[in-house]
Amino acid sequence: MARQHAQTLWYDRPKYVFIKFCVEDSTDVKVLLDDHRIVFSCKNGDGVELYNEIEFYAKVNSKDSQDKRTGRTITCFVRKWKEKVAWPRLTKEDIKPVWLSVDFDNWRDWEGDEEAELAHVEHYAEEDSDT
Repeated sequence: MARQHAQTLWYDRPKYVFIKFCVEDSTDVKVLLDDHRIVFSCKNGDGVELYNEIEFYAKVNSKDSQDKRTGRTITCFVRKWKEKVAWPRLTKEDIKPVWLSVDFDNWRDWEGDEEAELAHVEHYAEEDSDT
């Protein structure tokens, strides 16, 4: 059986880009992050292999980034190299893959929003993984 892409949502903040890989009952989760791309792979509850590779729009600080797995998503908090610079898209190329969408529930204009962003990151980092 061929690999499939995980449905992926993303949104932009002053210091971080948030990426959510939407996979229920994921197993064998691997997130490889360097300063220019992210590679995500896992198996879903049906045993289907999922794989996503994203070349970032701009350089990130992979050493100050993290990921968190919950029952339905794997959320990555990717630290921007240049803070307070809005990303018009997640990908380097100006082509939007069908499996990648903006997370409009979390998207907003963020000028002066650093404190709210920090609280958002801390909330995710401390959230119980059973949700």
